[in-house]
Amino acid sequence: MTPIAPHISAFLRERLPQQRGASEHTCATYAYAFKLLFEFASKQFGVAPSQLSLEQIDVRLITKFLDFLETERDNGVSTRNARLVAIKSFAAFLEHHVPSFLEQSRQIRAIPPKKTTTPLVKHLDRSEIQALLEAPDVTTTSGIRDRAMLHLCFAAGLRVSELVTLPKTSLTLHPDPSVRVTGKGRRERALPLWKETASDLRKWIAVRNTQPGVDELFVNARGLPMTRSGFEDVIAKHAAAAATRCPSLASKRVSPHVLRHSCALMMLQATRDVRRVALWLGHADIQTTERYLRVDPTEKLEALAAVVPPSLRSGRFKVPDALIAMLKAP
Repeated sequence: MTPIAPHISAFLRERLPQQRGASEHTCATYAYAFKLLFEFASKQFGVAPSQLSLEQIDVRLITKFLDFLETERDNGVSTRNARLVAIKSFAAFLEHHVPSFLEQSRQIRAIPPKKTTTPLVKHLDRSEIQALLEAPDVTTTSGIRDRAMLHLCFAAGLRVSELVTLPKTSLTLHPDPSVRVTGKGRRERALPLWKETASDLRKWIAVRNTQPGVDELFVNARGLPMTRSGFEDVIAKHAAAAATRCPSLASKRVSPHVLRHSCALMMLQATRDVRRVALWLGHADIQTTERYLRVDPTEKLEALAAVVPPSLRSGRFKVPDALIAMLKAP
């Protein structure tokens, strides 16, 4: 049996960042995919994740894992496909390091991605955002942090990976509040902040207590960097609390990306310029941003108002006599 731990370590610490030049965000995303996979495999085989072997990571297990993502974790097809890309990349890496894994790797790499649909993006309206931001108890340290995280994630339209890895030094609060973000493909963007957002961030920095060597802006109760799952728990907690005051939230699944979508829709409605929205969100391809046009009804209503409908003769409908209708019946 071949231990998997040394190979996944080499893949994440050497292959991705050093040989392929992958960004920190890509490495973190891949690491999270394998965290989910190994936790799933651990339960399937009844062993600790560190005791898993390469022989156990076969096509049958991967198929079960992908089904688990969609059914148990309620992940979408695009997320399922993204996890599969990470697994296939690791399988290709193993072909050159563990020759006995060659056939197993080819079977895994033959798993096809699922075709995706393009549904309308899910977002929150202004009243729902307001209720969510007011949910944290700002008389406590954790509440101050949670309000600042939620506010910044929404106002800047950050990806969750961008938010949790954001260093404190990326903030500029004087004289004009702004934040510098490094997104996908190492593309940097500088975003101005509302004074309300900056105020929440100042309050958090005043009470922020970290472990030595921690540069991240947001930390957990132990003073360590906030994780993706930690922020997802924060959102779930406050979304449930906000739903008591804003009932429409009860039927919505609030996630970090839903906050990003909500920011995008707000920016589109304010600027009416999809190019500006793409720059704000850090999209490399403006076609990615155009999906928000399908959600925003503003332009469609303007188009409807600009088109002259065809003139149709109304005509008259003659109601048949009840007695004659009865006589005509078979």
